[in-house]
Amino acid sequence: MTTTLYPARKIITMNPDRPVAACVAVRDGRVLGAGTQDELAAWGAHRVDTRFAHKVLMPGFVEGHCHLSQGALWRFVYVGPHERIDPDGRLWPALTTLAAVIARLRAAHERSPQAPVIGWGFDPLSLAGPRCNRHDLDTVSERQAVVLMHASLHVISTNTAGLQAGGFLRPGIDYPGLPPGPDGLPAGELRGPDAMWPVAEAAGLSRQLLAADADGIQAFSRLCVRTGVTTAADLANPLSDEIVDMMRRVTGAPDFPLRVVSMQRMAGQGPVETVANALRLKALSSDRLRLGFVKVVVDGSIQGLTARVRWPGYFNGAPNGLWYVAPEQLCTLLSHALGSGVPVHLHTNGDEATELALDCMQTALAESPALDHRFTLQHAQMSSRAQFLRMRALGLCANLFVNHLYYWGDIHCAQTLGPERAERMNACASAIEAGVPFAIHSDAPVTPLAPLFTAWCAVNRLTSSGRVLGAAQRIGTAQALHAITLGAAYTLGLDHEIGSIETGKHADFAVLDDDPLDGPPGALKDIGIWGVVQGGRVFPAATPMPATRMANRAAEIHP
Repeated sequence: MTTTLYPARKIITMNPDRPVAACVAVRDGRVLGAGTQDELAAWGAHRVDTRFAHKVLMPGFVEGHCHLSQGALWRFVYVGPHERIDPDGRLWPALTTLAAVIARLRAAHERSPQAPVIGWGFDPLSLAGPRCNRHDLDTVSERQAVVLMHASLHVISTNTAGLQAGGFLRPGIDYPGLPPGPDGLPAGELRGPDAMWPVAEAAGLSRQLLAADADGIQAFSRLCVRTGVTTAADLANPLSDEIVDMMRRVTGAPDFPLRVVSMQRMAGQGPVETVANALRLKALSSDRLRLGFVKVVVDGSIQGLTARVRWPGYFNGAPNGLWYVAPEQLCTLLSHALGSGVPVHLHTNGDEATELALDCMQTALAESPALDHRFTLQHAQMSSRAQFLRMRALGLCANLFVNHLYYWGDIHCAQTLGPERAERMNACASAIEAGVPFAIHSDAPVTPLAPLFTAWCAVNRLTSSGRVLGAAQRIGTAQALHAITLGAAYTLGLDHEIGSIETGKHADFAVLDDDPLDGPPGALKDIGIWGVVQGGRVFPAATPMPATRMANRAAEIHP
């Protein structure tokens, strides 16, 4: 047994009994102790590794809601309105007009004229002018399918060839997910999975690829090292036997730097079958691949106008969004999962969807009482104080999508929700006041994977225009850091293993250049990240850079 002591400039342990330490001892991939170097030397023979002597260590960040598809999507064309850095550290400039989006897609088509053109990160609400339609995308290609995955992941836009490939180029389709154009044919915007996936998969953007792809998972893990993430929850994966075999192989490699918690989405199976399959999958878990969870999507996205919102509805008058699950199915699933000990995470964006989830949870608990179930509402963006109190009474956790405040806060004020409701979005202070255990997240690839930026959003609540959106809901830096470490670990039922630096837990550390508790709240997002220690194994980032420090690196910019 080799014991290694890592002295550091400061160690923020998130252990309330010993919140700060100067050194951490690691043995067999676990924390032997955190304290002074002299204290830890008393454990016996050891070696001292001083590589972190001038760094600040924190528990490895726990991204409680993201998607492994973030890695695979980089094979396609990023067309979003905000700069993004890819797994190799390259900067992709923002596209703020539809003309710029079309130009980048055309350049991709010219490089591969015989292949469909796939873009991702598209956000029509961030672009001035009318919404993109199929005729706009016909200017990229009339023969090949052109598919734009919206940033929300709940909507795609396509051209005429894409509609034809998906079997939708016909008049008379009466379905809210396929709004018609003036000619009676679908306009080219496809909302919700039933409308999206026939076209996306015909163009090569398959659910199998986005769910789990070996190269994509490796690319995703590089993003995690660069952003301090040592455990990531992969929300909504079909987890077929083929996918699970591949994920076990990839995550089991000696140099894989990440623990993945992958959740089976309820789709294509009934509630009882879904829970039974989750129990089967749990037995296939390993340290770096945790299975046995269920994800249910209740509604769509607010910026995609597919979330279900309560009266008075959308600020811009858009029709209410889509239900993705029937109440009867949801109640049955929750009751059966409670009785079987299978954790369920529920996607609810709109407050009407959150209310349905709370009602079903109340019914399910009456049928199948369970203590410490830790079922979690994911996003829960519009939740009111009354709904947080109901969450606490029902034993629910929340994982709030605070990155929305920066990326869509101005849009929510002006277009989707109006100023009053937008100010209460992702209400971390209300969660604390109600006593609801909570985490905060990026939902990558919807927004970039960057936990310190996510913490910055919760602390500052600034929109991209610099507006403070809901000052009463700001929380302190220490509270935000708890939410991206121990708070997220709690929602996953892993707080006994990760989330703090204390004896017995996995030796998972984020290695920072500066102390996040020692600077102004506005600087939190710009702290450099050297890399991570995961299970006692050291992984320096290939290109250390905070995900929000978008320096001009013209030599590396993609066309």
